Amino acid sequence: MTAPMTRVEIAGVAAGGDGVGRTNGMVVFVPRTAPGDVARVRLAAGKRFARGVLDSLEVPSPLRVDPPCPHYVIDRCGGCQLQHLSYDAQLATKSTIIGDALRRIGKRAADDPTVVPSVAQWRYRRKLTLHLRRRGSTWIAGLHPYDDPAAVFDLRDCPITAEGVLAVWAELRPLFPLLPEERALRVAVRLLEGGASVVVEGGHAWPRADQLFARASSVTELWWRPEHGRMRRLAAREGAAAGASFVQVNARVAAALRAHVLERVRAHDPARVVDGYAGMGDTAIPLANEGRTVTAIELDAEAVARFRDRLAPPSAVVTGRVEDHLEPALPADVVLLNPPRAGVDGRVTAVLEGTTAPPRAIVYVSCDPATLARDVARLPRYRIASLRAYDMFPQTAHVETVCELVPEAA
Repeated sequence: MTAPMTRVEIAGVAAGGDGVGRTNGMVVFVPRTAPGDVARVRLAAGKRFARGVLDSLEVPSPLRVDPPCPHYVIDRCGGCQLQHLSYDAQLATKSTIIGDALRRIGKRAADDPTVVPSVAQWRYRRKLTLHLRRRGSTWIAGLHPYDDPAAVFDLRDCPITAEGVLAVWAELRPLFPLLPEERALRVAVRLLEGGASVVVEGGHAWPRADQLFARASSVTELWWRPEHGRMRRLAAREGAAAGASFVQVNARVAAALRAHVLERVRAHDPARVVDGYAGMGDTAIPLANEGRTVTAIELDAEAVARFRDRLAPPSAVVTGRVEDHLEPALPADVVLLNPPRAGVDGRVTAVLEGTTAPPRAIVYVSCDPATLARDVARLPRYRIASLRAYDMFPQTAHVETVCELVPEAA
């Protein structure tokens, strides 16, 4: 049965990048549409909202541009969501998404924040993860279409990925027969100083890993996470430091964001700082070097091992979950939180809300406006003192936000 066709005027963009309109009183989400589009859309109705597929444009939005990536159009690549919007429109969209989340979910009277643009709008990604599928005697390596997460198309270029990353992928493609003998794998290439890290996920045995490493001259370290196993480093060139831990993929924006976070922490002249989700110590180390006592909390033991000895005493790092170690680390003058996309555990906000000695500030770095807003709603004793966003991932719907919270009485 053919899905019904309807006319939809797109009014905005939702957090995931879909255009949003209404038809017959029902909200409709339509991928690859822009505010101002008047579109013919095929509907798949739900109980509370409908999802639509763009059929044609009756009136295209003036915010539209032609996407330069053929995979975005032909293969419906799910890696980017906003290539069809001008860059100014992308920034405005992300600002609105953040402000709307804080008002609607966070219950705060927040203005839409400034979004600091990326210097590079293309070729900025220093990491590219592809899904590999075996087709007979050959492999394809690519991404999922946005509307079919089970499918994989063969990716030949990615305009948001650095040429150096793509060069490593080009070197690896002829070596795919040396990978674990499985039908499906996941492989990540990340640029490092002077080389590249490759992480292979999947498979139960990998007898030819040493052959692949010997023939991939641009790869300085090789990691493997077997099915139901722990990730381990199989090989590395002499002098290569372990590089599989999380690092930001857009180096210049990451540096600007880090500088702003440190500025907001220093603005409160803290003697004691808790750095939750401390990563590899990018904020804990400079704060400790300034003579502040920092308690860094990080779950990733490998990341902790890389910066523990660089943390000037009496500062210290705790390996574990923030929700398990925050309360013993208090009181502190500033609490810095930089959680993953899921946001902080409810126990974290409960401790900060219930403490008898609240910090002068909470500096919260978020990669998801919805979970940021949820966590802010759980902290009613604090008000938003400053809000700024950074476009870490141009052409996508993702955005980084720095939200500074202070006690209401401050």
